[in-house]
Amino acid sequence: MDIPTEMQHQAMGYDRAATMFSPDGHLLQVEYAEKTVRLGSSSIGLVCKDGVLIIADRRIRDKLIAPESANKIYEIDEHIVATAAGILADARMLIDQAQLLAQQNRVTYGSPIEPISVIRLIADRKQMFTQYGGARPYGVAFLLGGINKNEAHLYTSDVTGNYFAYKANAIGENDEKIKEILRRDYREDMTIDDGLRFSLKIFKELLEKNFDLERFDAGYVKTTDLKLVRLHGDDLKKYIK
Repeated sequence: MDIPTEMQHQAMGYDRAATMFSPDGHLLQVEYAEKTVRLGSSSIGLVCKDGVLIIADRRIRDKLIAPESANKIYEIDEHIVATAAGILADARMLIDQAQLLAQQNRVTYGSPIEPISVIRLIADRKQMFTQYGGARPYGVAFLLGGINKNEAHLYTSDVTGNYFAYKANAIGENDEKIKEILRRDYREDMTIDDGLRFSLKIFKELLEKNFDLERFDAGYVKTTDLKLVRLHGDDLKKYIK
């Protein structure tokens, strides 16, 4: 009986270190970390004509948890918002570093940091942990949105340390299903209000009877305001048809 290639590589020890390539060119520990991201709760990011929007599913399963302690919308700076999927403890460490970089930029240069500089810091840190031994890869992916020179930008960083700019994207559970809908129905002329309705409609379609506004956090930054606005629970009711 033929043994699957992945099982062969495991038996031969190619998955024992993040720095060891398998014969077919894979870093198995990194690929395991990517699977961890897909077990995380979903988030959607959209570039709208008047700003950038991120909406995240907190997916709290224990009623004993205080909901406000499970926030998934992170403020990097007034004009930059982020969310993550995967191991949120890993995300917290990277968010702390990103916030520090943003503060240092304001103190040193007297101006807000560019969103691409923040995502590059996060991606560089992730890449480092795929190249050196003694530590595992970060098991987290990021969506990061921000405003620079009156233009909205959205970036995604995966566990390998790659990052790309997107018009719309999703991370976490059911990300491929969400991306299919985004490819089909996303429009560049959407406003942030349109984007909120569109994103909640996607979640409602996927979650069906489990859909509940209380499980969602949303954050957006407008090109005219440059201030992060957070929405949760009752704030989102008007965006549901």
